[in-house]
Amino acid sequence: MSCLNDIMSVIPERISSAIAAVANRYRIKELRLRVGKPIILRSDKGEILVNSEGRESVASKALTITEKEIREVIDRVSRFSVYAFSEDLKRGYITISGGHRVGVCGHVVTEDNHIVSMRNISSVNIRFAHSVIGCSGKIMRYIYHGDGINNTLIISPPGCGKTTLLRDIAVCLSDGDEQHGGLNVGICDERSEIAACKEGIPQNYVGLRTDVLDACPKALGMTMLLRSMNPDVIAVDELGGLQDLDAVLMLNNCGCAIVATVHGENIEEIFEKKCFELLFENKTFKRYVVLRDGNEPGVIAGVYDERGREI
Repeated sequence: MSCLNDIMSVIPERISSAIAAVANRYRIKELRLRVGKPIILRSDKGEILVNSEGRESVASKALTITEKEIREVIDRVSRFSVYAFSEDLKRGYITISGGHRVGVCGHVVTEDNHIVSMRNISSVNIRFAHSVIGCSGKIMRYIYHGDGINNTLIISPPGCGKTTLLRDIAVCLSDGDEQHGGLNVGICDERSEIAACKEGIPQNYVGLRTDVLDACPKALGMTMLLRSMNPDVIAVDELGGLQDLDAVLMLNNCGCAIVATVHGENIEEIFEKKCFELLFENKTFKRYVVLRDGNEPGVIAGVYDERGREI
């Protein structure tokens, strides 16, 4: 209920009262608000539209939101000081209490090819933060290696819960268990999705021994964590460019373990990417875990060793 209350507190009462009953019946992932268009809830069962009475509806009879109400949402999200959140808006979102991300679209103002501000906001997408405690249970045995950690790359198509899974892995490594002591974990959270920091404080639980660099570019953040926090393992979401991969190699050479994710349908797709060639040649990652879509985060499609052989 607290999760829902965090969301409802930034939505106009006309809207919140209409969607409350539906939101309590489903596991809601997103709430999409677009000026003059139907309000859409995206749940684990698919899209849901509601009418003004709070009943599930079709598009022609669904509740819509006004431009004035969108402005009210932004005022509430920014605590009536949009200027104070100008840096967040340059990234396209603001994180609110509970770790929920409020993404925005509107007129972007640029200068010298850099985003200066955003105004006339017409679309809002509220992504509900969900921590699924224990969802990494089946994967941890591939990550632990005796008293050490296997460098692990999680390969996942969109929507399979890779970030939720990575968060839970960080918790498990940080807190430890009956067989493994807790480790110092560094999270480089470039998009504020793992820890969902608000004013520097994680809104999602990420472990007793975890330090978070929020909104920091991954390549720079991995280096900063290594130098400043002496982590045993670093967790990072969505590896991409060459700079990210160079930073991974640097961590490996310095003896710091890494657990990372990357977008992909299967291991073959990743192996074919030229930028990953050096990582494969050096056998940097000892485990590759491929996810598939399922009813919960962390559904395993396959696990592979450093040579790409299925385990």
